Amino acid sequence: MNQDKIAFVFPGQGSQEVGMGRAWADSFEASKRTFEEADDALGMRLSELCWQGPEEELNLTANTQPALLATSIAIYRAVKEAGLEAAAMAGHSLGEYSALVAAGALDFGDALRLVRRRGQLMQDAVPVGEGAMAAIIALDVETVSQLAQEAAQDEVCALANLNSEGQTVIAGHRGAVERAVDLARERGARKAVLLTVSAPFHSPLMAPVREALAPLLAETEFRTPRVPMICNVDARPVSSGAEARDALVRQVDATVRWTESVAFMATEGKIESFAEIGHGKVLTGLNRRIARGTKCWSLAKPESLEKALADA
Repeated sequence: MNQDKIAFVFPGQGSQEVGMGRAWADSFEASKRTFEEADDALGMRLSELCWQGPEEELNLTANTQPALLATSIAIYRAVKEAGLEAAAMAGHSLGEYSALVAAGALDFGDALRLVRRRGQLMQDAVPVGEGAMAAIIALDVETVSQLAQEAAQDEVCALANLNSEGQTVIAGHRGAVERAVDLARERGARKAVLLTVSAPFHSPLMAPVREALAPLLAETEFRTPRVPMICNVDARPVSSGAEARDALVRQVDATVRWTESVAFMATEGKIESFAEIGHGKVLTGLNRRIARGTKCWSLAKPESLEKALADA
């Protein structure tokens, strides 16, 4: 197959939905086996939770993270068997674990256990109601950074996700984030809205999670990725298993530099197409705005694979 240079990108938390992955498991043996492997690795019926819910249980961070990872890898394995190959990989926040599994740097079972614990730690790090996240649309990063500093007032209000030009997510103490939302509206943001999340991810309030997760990551085997793997914190490739592990440690309470990551793949990596491997199409929308002129498609449903193979 004479295909474009394709990057596989893997979504993070927020893309979950009851029913995700079921059609892939019904259509592809590789996907079905992946969910069975996930159930065995965690000693729970993760597949049933993905496919049947209940929604409130799936949305618990400790469940959401392994559920999304399992779904992404189930789709990835079917895509790989179909002959679609990646020239680079990246994952948004939690999705970085999926990317590392797909790149051969991390075993699937180890990744499931790590993200299950990561989710539990994040869920418990900040009491419910004390933290918040908000999306700011149509203001540049410098303006959002400035208003976040103004809003902090001895609390935490930090840049959490640099998702695309004009879309920035902030996180921190609820009062500070709410003040930042008000300032953003005053300064012309097209939209400034609190997000429905259980914790202020990728902010300094997640430092205890980083400290607790670091020893678990240190005990886990990481290998050199088989293809260039762009990490969130540096927006550059990791060149060894040790670098991949260190990036995951730093990622917990650092900014997700997605805009730079995608731009790096498009310019330095000469990537021509971006395939979102997982449930939903959030990254597909972001990537279209970042890497204009590239093909961007979502592989959330089995029927999308045939079109991707034709377009590649």
